[in-house]
Amino acid sequence: MNTSPPFLASSSRRAVLAASGVSLLLGAAGCATPPAAPVARAGAALAPTGRLRASINLGNPVLARRDAATGVVSGVSVDLARALADQIAVPLDLVVVDRAALSVEAVKGGQADVGFFAIDPLRADGIRFTAPYVLIEGAYLVRDGSPLRDNGEVDRAGTRIVVARGSAYDLYLSREIKSAELVRTTTSGAVVEAFLAQNADVAAGVKQQLEADAARVGGVRLLPGRFMVIEQAMGLPAGRGDAGLAALAAFVENAKASGFVAAALARHRIEGALVAPAAPRR
Repeated sequence: MNTSPPFLASSSRRAVLAASGVSLLLGAAGCATPPAAPVARAGAALAPTGRLRASINLGNPVLARRDAATGVVSGVSVDLARALADQIAVPLDLVVVDRAALSVEAVKGGQADVGFFAIDPLRADGIRFTAPYVLIEGAYLVRDGSPLRDNGEVDRAGTRIVVARGSAYDLYLSREIKSAELVRTTTSGAVVEAFLAQNADVAAGVKQQLEADAARVGGVRLLPGRFMVIEQAMGLPAGRGDAGLAALAAFVENAKASGFVAAALARHRIEGALVAPAAPRR
């Protein structure tokens, strides 16, 4: 009987867990590793099973995406996961999910050792975060004929905003929106389709995703600027202790300072995302 956790499959199986919306894919193209730090001595804390299980969220195309022809998953988060596995000298398993909430569950539940998340207070219960490595803008999309012209006009009674359930945008808007109604859909990739199908007023999400959707469907536009900036960080299960977090934080800082993150953004042709500044020294 198969006793693998629902979010994890071994590299020998290379299974696709389609029923749960989760899949595993290994072996994307290699990438250079950022300069080594004390991370190399933290294998037991970061990968206690002897393999690094990294949760990869396809719901944010800035960080990861799947090639439609080959099925290969690649992106900045994949590059970072591979570099971390190289530094602690263990094999890498990518636990690939289609939305942020599943990635959070995988790490909180211990089915993954590390993940890539937007920092949010509601995710701090069960996950410990590094400083951010990338800053991503959240934007609003409306129809060409919409009377809305500014982000500040969105939060009004009668306005319906479509957002991916459990995403950083959902968590943020659930706190900040006072008068408008939030309409939640399953994944970030489904937001614009739901916005159109339900004749909603606004779609909210990753700026780059909305720009791509706007070019694809036509008749829509993004409101100028952004309604939030997302701090994208790495995280690990809260119970891993201070040594694991310190090593992961050092890895992230090295990846930023060495130019590794900037090079990964360029290699994957990601525009509009910024390398986060160095974390303040403590």
